Amino acid sequence: MGDPLQKRLDQPFYSRIWRRACASRRRHPMSHAADQSNVLATEHLAKTYGDRAALDGVTVAVPRGRIVGLVGRNGSGKTTLLRSLQGLAAPTAGRAMLFGVDGLALGEAELARVGVVHQENRFVPWMTGRAHLDFTRSFYARWDAARERRLVEAFELDLTQRTGTMSPGAVQKLAIVTAVCHRPEAILLDEPAASLDPPSREALYSTLFELLREDEPAIMISSHQLDDIERSVDWILCLEKGRVVRDEALDSLQERYARWRVLPTADASALPAEFREGWIRSAVIEPRGALLVVEGADDAREAFEARHRVTVDAQPLRLSEMFKVWTNGGAR
Repeated sequence: MGDPLQKRLDQPFYSRIWRRACASRRRHPMSHAADQSNVLATEHLAKTYGDRAALDGVTVAVPRGRIVGLVGRNGSGKTTLLRSLQGLAAPTAGRAMLFGVDGLALGEAELARVGVVHQENRFVPWMTGRAHLDFTRSFYARWDAARERRLVEAFELDLTQRTGTMSPGAVQKLAIVTAVCHRPEAILLDEPAASLDPPSREALYSTLFELLREDEPAIMISSHQLDDIERSVDWILCLEKGRVVRDEALDSLQERYARWRVLPTADASALPAEFREGWIRSAVIEPRGALLVVEGADDAREAFEARHRVTVDAQPLRLSEMFKVWTNGGAR
């Protein structure tokens, strides 16, 4: 019967994509992202649709036990990145790897170790939730029936209902149960909480923490709900126009960024019209007070207060505020 992958690559479209990817690999030698200890990785990954670049030179690496919040504006490339890691989007250049295997060469052994929740989940409409889970279980030797029962109870999921008549929230819950009960080593979630009510969102993130304790998978969550992301992840990957603008531990970001409320001292009549310090990322200045977003400015605070005759009240910066700085280019 021949190799199914080779048959696929012999088609003109896939052959062209494969040649581009191979040429890119010759230009870009293997780096730390290609280290097989990383569960998820990309190397100089690019994907274009016509004249639009969905991804532009993305290199990331996610080891086991890390939970990554994938954030970015609409159209920044988040879904394309997740699809590339699953082998569902052939790269224009570079490569995406899962367990050290190129996304275009993934086989049953690799795919059986992955759990995925898509942005739009489609199930066989005439199947009940129970029938769907029973059918899915038959493909996985590691299916955890106890985990399934816990999640169905936590989500208050009615498995007697046909999937075609389920609410969007119930469909999302069923997709999450389906994605994690075979004890995957990599979990890719594209807006998993978009249709969930607050209690179900809480159950979702509690489940992810439980998975980390039990199995230590690599988890990547794409979401616009930045407050949930901030409470749940340990790493932030931010895309803007298909490029990586932040790839860093959340703790490190929280230590480096701050919001300063700046007030003039009693002997100063007003604040200056602008502040020129290079570590100021955004500023709203009025005569009697200013709000600054600063990066890496802890050691500069005393000198700043003395220079401008001001007092500074420093507060932690929320992820949602950092996100505005990253996606607005740090405009002041």
